[in-house]
Amino acid sequence: HSSKTILKSILDNPVESRKKWMMWMFEKAGKMNCNNTKYQFWQQNNHPIELFNSGILEQKLKYLHDNPIKEGFVVEPWEYKYSSAIDYAGGKGLILIERAF
Repeated sequence: HSSKTILKSILDNPVESRKKWMMWMFEKAGKMNCNNTKYQFWQQNNHPIELFNSGILEQKLKYLHDNPIKEGFVVEPWEYKYSSAIDYAGGKGLILIERAF
């Protein structure tokens, strides 16, 4: 379900200049994994971490928000349109979130 939402958000966005590149990357990753039929958005080798206190939750949220910076997509985390960092910076992101803290 969430993969379809991501795909639709990318393809239906008239100002997204990286559509072709993103779809190529997702398709390339999908071909490398025999469990997929077409695209892969998430890494298969994840290791779940229990978010047992607000400190751990804040640490993991910071990690997620900093990923687009590390990849060179943006300078500030709230500049990445698909990130909840926008909401934590006082703006309104694309997806409704419930703030944890």
